[in-house]
Amino acid sequence: MLWRAAEEGYKVVVKKLLETDKVDVNLMDSDERTPLSLATLNGREAVVKLLLDTGKVEVNLMDGDGWTPVSRAALNGHEAVVKILLDTGKADVDLKDGDGCTLVSRAALNGHEAAVNILLDRNIVSVELDD
Repeated sequence: MLWRAAEEGYKVVVKKLLETDKVDVNLMDSDERTPLSLATLNGREAVVKLLLDTGKVEVNLMDGDGWTPVSRAALNGHEAVVKILLDTGKADVDLKDGDGCTLVSRAALNGHEAAVNILLDRNIVSVELDD
């Protein structure tokens, strides 16, 4: 239930579920995606913030395809979500995804100039890691 609410951006439902303290925010669905992964995939900023506010989310947890939440956000050009995840200070920006790409290369390959600029402006990525 939390996965679907996160994926669709149902902020109120996500908040209510989190308040029960009976949900595992890192539990993967049948497609091996966490609620955070699904929320970042769809650019659900408010839901991403709610999940992060629990303090229990594993920000670098890869889904079944080998993607982290921040790589999913960069792939889809969700700049605000990329910023939110980077602001945690926990997102590993040099971690390679399931296709062997780093965050900055994934954003560049998909033409998301703003996401590339965010990463380069923060001076937190190593551009030498990619071939």
